[in-house]
This record gives sequence, structure tokens and C-alpha cells, in this order.
Amino acid sequence: MARTKDPAIRSLLIERAAMMLRTREPVTLRSLVTGTGVSTMAVYTYFGGMDGLWTAMRQEGFKRLAARLDAVPLSTDPVRDLAALGAAYVSNALAAPDLYRIMFDAGFELEDAKAADETLHCLVNAVERAKTAGRFHADIDPLTLATQSWVIGHGLASLVATGPLPHPVLTQGVHMLTALFTSSGDAADSCRRSVELGWQTSPVPPKDGP
Repeated sequence: MARTKDPAIRSLLIERAAMMLRTREPVTLRSLVTGTGVSTMAVYTYFGGMDGLWTAMRQEGFKRLAARLDAVPLSTDPVRDLAALGAAYVSNALAAPDLYRIMFDAGFELEDAKAADETLHCLVNAVERAKTAGRFHADIDPLTLATQSWVIGHGLASLVATGPLPHPVLTQGVHMLTALFTSSGDAADSCRRSVELGWQTSPVPPKDGP
């Protein structure tokens, strides 16, 4: 009879590998399990080997991002919601910068690429709502604008979470998103208010947050 896998051990190994990346320790079979109380066989049992571990870490990063985006409360202001999703993206990256680094390492396949794609679709849906509300031009392509919004959030997250810039730089998200959305048809004053409200809905956690 197959032994039931303990999800706590799986999470332990993922968190351990992320911590080792943060402290720039070599991640090997032996170094990964040292001090954890589990054997090297656990890496094969839960991931099928080290490549499977990296794949699982990528998937875990997108899983946490999806949960963070799903937690953003929707309002009657779709532009505010679009900005709030961007803020949640940045917040997620700063909460788990080590997983964030590996999320975009295409050297390892995702376990469920469709689930990862859903994180972008959250932004697409928000853009479509804004178009329906008359906030954006009717000829705006939702996927294109959602991707442009993602690029802004990803750039800020990368420069602050894994790069050289300090947290106050995150306030630039308001200026960049406002410029993007006004160029897409939104009125300047109402756009600025909406983006400011949305950007404030997802406070940035400490770097060592959960």
C-alpha cells in the first residue's frame, strides 16, 4: 500500500530551498535536507529529484501569487481594481522574493502552466470591466493592456525585491499606471484617484514575510 505523503514535508523542503537561495548556499541533495530531519530520499519521494523540486518551487510561486490576487476585493471601480491587482503582485513578490526569483526561470517546466496563466487573466478581466464601464477606449485590447500593467508591476518588484532599489521606489507605480491608463482613454483626475486607491489596498509586507 502506497504511503501517504505529508504535505508539511513538501512545504518544508520548498521553504528550505528558498532560504538557501536567499543566503546563496549551494542547493544539493545533502545540503537541502541537512538539519530538516528528513533523508535525501524525501526529495525523490516528493519531487522525483532535484529538477522536480525546482519545478515545484516555480509552481508554488504562481500558486501564492494566484491566492494573493484572488484575495483582492473587487469594487465598483474597475480601474481601482486593476491597480490593486498590480499592488498585490508587487506585495506577493516582496513577501517571498526567493520563490519570486525562480517563478520566471523557464529552464524548468511548470507543473500546471494553465494555472500560472490564470494570474494574467485576472488582469485581463479587470481591463475588460474597465472597457465596459467606458473608462478605456473601445478599441483597447485587454490582453495587451493587462500585459503592459504586468510589466510595470514586474519591473518594480524585480528592482526592489531582487534588485538594488529601495522600497520607496514602489510609489512610482502610481505614476506609471496612471500614465498607462490615461493613454488608454481614462480621464486624468479620476484615473489618478482610482490608481492611488488601488495601489494602497495591498500593503507591502516585510521581506521575510510568509
